[in-house]
Amino acid sequence: MYDLTKSLIIGVDGGGTGCRVAIGTRSDGILVRAVGGSANFATNPDCAIANVKKAVVEAAAKLDLDEQSLTAATAHVGLAGALTEDDQQRVANALPYKTITVTDDRPTSVVGALGAGNGYLLSVGTGTIAAANSSEGFRYVGGWGFHISDQASGAWLGRAALEQTMLCYDGLAKYSDVTRDLFAKFDNDPSKAVAFSMSAKPGDFGAFAPDVVRGAASGDPWALLIMDTGAKYLAASLAALGHQAGDSVCLTGGLGPLYTTYLPAECSANLIPASGNALDGAFRLASQTKHQQSRPVT
Repeated sequence: MYDLTKSLIIGVDGGGTGCRVAIGTRSDGILVRAVGGSANFATNPDCAIANVKKAVVEAAAKLDLDEQSLTAATAHVGLAGALTEDDQQRVANALPYKTITVTDDRPTSVVGALGAGNGYLLSVGTGTIAAANSSEGFRYVGGWGFHISDQASGAWLGRAALEQTMLCYDGLAKYSDVTRDLFAKFDNDPSKAVAFSMSAKPGDFGAFAPDVVRGAASGDPWALLIMDTGAKYLAASLAALGHQAGDSVCLTGGLGPLYTTYLPAECSANLIPASGNALDGAFRLASQTKHQQSRPVT
């Protein structure tokens, strides 16, 4: 068994494509990690909570810790879609840790990427986060979920490509290699594309994003238009957050760095590497949480 006289810390980062868990102590840092299933609270709350629990237990087993040992832990859980106090309280109530802070995935992404430093973050994966960290605290633009937000994200790229494909089918636009290949995935049958769209989750649309990225790199006109539109949104988000030419910007996520060549020069002139990822941010935030008997939600 691991020495439980030390403070056990748990960090959780959850999103549509899966959840990640880190367990360690304040003095030793992260000792073990584990990955689990989808943990987007907005998409499926019960599934998100269950997958977080399972991943934490699997990580703890690597330290020969049983589930009862976890009740003494301090945890920070950052889940995509957990935007309201009621959402966060529901997650906190369902988890057994002594001290638990629940947020959406924006604070963990910012702290993971920027550490203790100030700057701007564009985290673009299945979803999109645009944020700034300064002496005034965190500020955000967007991040309201796929159905009404998440422009430039992988899910948005995939949906935009499918939308353009249907315009091509209707004769309102000319096919390109990307739209032609995408339609072929549905056997060139519009009813199959419609059926897919009725039940598709963000991650399902995001599966088409690599095709858009590759197409844009090879000069496909519709793929280029989609990437350029996403880049304009990201640039506008930075401007809304107060970014000035020369301010540091960190691009993270599976797609973030790929937007470098599409962003205006003033946005990409001072790119900085990420200090870590959202899981690192969750662990750092948990480490900064004071020991309490209560189970706060922020």
